[in-house]
Amino acid sequence: MARTLRSELQGSRQFETTPGQTIGPFYAFGTIYPKMHEVVFPHSPGAIVLGGVVYDGAGAPIPDALVEIWSADAEGRIPRGRGSRRRDGHTFTGFGRSATTDEGRYEFWTIEPGSVDGEAPFYAVAVFARGLPDKLMTRIYLPDDQEKLDADPLLSSLTPEERATLIATRLPNGYLRHDIRLQGENETVFLEF
Repeated sequence: MARTLRSELQGSRQFETTPGQTIGPFYAFGTIYPKMHEVVFPHSPGAIVLGGVVYDGAGAPIPDALVEIWSADAEGRIPRGRGSRRRDGHTFTGFGRSATTDEGRYEFWTIEPGSVDGEAPFYAVAVFARGLPDKLMTRIYLPDDQEKLDADPLLSSLTPEERATLIATRLPNGYLRHDIRLQGENETVFLEF
């Protein structure tokens, strides 16, 4: 039977993609692990906090969303090592997850990514929440290099209002804040794949 099915799949028949399933609410099964929000060890040299609130279309915080980030290291290198789920207390993994609190807040200990191929540094972000038929993908850009932000292909294709939804705010302590709005006023720009 497997041989027949494989032959059909390799033939000229076209198959349509099936629709995605609604996300959640079973985040703890296979997605939650110790120190998952620690992309670097807290308070290590260069470590900062990236955090914010995830809001729904009515402007209410979402208490059960899951936010994932990926980024380059400070020199702009993409981590390729294994073990992103096994935090060892010193290795930068480039990947982290943060479940939101009852107030919709997410938070990561990470470092500021360096520029990859001369582009504006950013964190790649995925947002999972109940009611979403699929994850939402976006970016969080560092706010500091206006020249690189202006030259970024994605940002330069957006209106000033849309751009603002992708650029983090630098806090007085050097940390970064970035709220994610799933719908409504000041909705975050999400990427389509």
